Amino acid sequence: MAQIIKAVRGTRDILPPDTALWQHVEQACREVFHRYNFHEIRTPVFEDTQLFARGVGEETDIVSKEMFTWEDRPRAQSEKAQSLTLRPENTAGVVRAYIEHKMGETGKLQKLYYMGPQFRRERPQKGRYRQFYQIGAEALGPPSAGSESPARDAEIIAMLAHLLREVGIKQWTLQLNSVGCAEDRARYGQALREALAGVKDKMCGDCQRRAETNPLRVLDCKVPEDQPIIDALPKISAYLDEPCREHFNQVKKILNHVDIRYEINERMVRGLDYYTRTTFEFTHGGLGAQSALLGGGRYDGLSEALGGPKAPGIGFALGLDRFVLALQSEETVGIPDLNPVVYVAPLGQGMNAEAAVIARDLRKHAIATELGDETFKIKKSFEAAERAGAKYILFVGENEAATGQFGLKHLKSGEQVTVKREELVEKLRGAKPAAD
Repeated sequence: MAQIIKAVRGTRDILPPDTALWQHVEQACREVFHRYNFHEIRTPVFEDTQLFARGVGEETDIVSKEMFTWEDRPRAQSEKAQSLTLRPENTAGVVRAYIEHKMGETGKLQKLYYMGPQFRRERPQKGRYRQFYQIGAEALGPPSAGSESPARDAEIIAMLAHLLREVGIKQWTLQLNSVGCAEDRARYGQALREALAGVKDKMCGDCQRRAETNPLRVLDCKVPEDQPIIDALPKISAYLDEPCREHFNQVKKILNHVDIRYEINERMVRGLDYYTRTTFEFTHGGLGAQSALLGGGRYDGLSEALGGPKAPGIGFALGLDRFVLALQSEETVGIPDLNPVVYVAPLGQGMNAEAAVIARDLRKHAIATELGDETFKIKKSFEAAERAGAKYILFVGENEAATGQFGLKHLKSGEQVTVKREELVEKLRGAKPAAD
């Protein structure tokens, strides 16, 4: 017997009925994004490696340790090999598309969202995979379109609070911070480097490296023994210039006015180098120690870093794998019922064709229908209907076809009625779940 081939470590298959919950989240996101005038963008799953090196930051863990990168073999001797990378995140790709297609020349604020897989070579654990799925949104454009306004920051955060309510997630906490502009970050980075000089040798290996190459990343450390040292480090709020301080104050003012509660977390700098000013993270108690549910922030210099025009922006990404885990931990949220309403059971030779016509007509009216086979005896049809999760079974035999009247049985209650063919759609449209 040939060896069974399994999914690669760090990847997984998402099967029914779990896919119903994923679709529920995706549909809720699309509906909420539409209300806030965001439109879908779809970018390639692999890009030129330099996009992430320049955009995300060469010293970040993502670029230095976690990317899936390969050399694309040239098809002709005159061509050069190109380094390609499976996208580890999607903001850089969206900004690349914004630049490449000259979207800034429209003069309007571009409000874009995406859904799709991302790839990182990290240690697989609960809710974290090497192929994972993200839903995110970005609002960017020329300053004349209001892209720098704190109103944009508050709108993104308000949209996310709206989304969490819409899908049924209640146990969330919003953490907020400002990491300032590039000059603020440089001053703060130097202050951290000096403060870490005498204590870094007592920290984990990653922090010792980050203390030299990118000291802000030290604040992301999750090693318990390092936390007292990190808590004693300087706070970034002391290094914000006045425009950044006022920008953050305005974000908080708007959030207060729209009744969105938040906590200030001065250690939250996010894991990517392109963030400026506002950063935020929604956490959830149902996710354990790694409680981050989704997060994002402002990236006012990213377009210029990628060779594009000035295009301040703000965005977020939620990991769908962990988002679904959080949703499943909420007691009030159930998996949406996507089972068929009715199982059409052809009874007797020659009834497959008649049953297919009835199933076609029901499906035209958006009634989810499963179709049986004329070779099934009535007992087997009942078993198949129950396995399919149907609410009703509809019998299609010679007598039913001739009279135009069909037996329709509710599988849970056992109640059976006779329904005229022209009344089937109306009867089944009002069908309630079999458990009712």
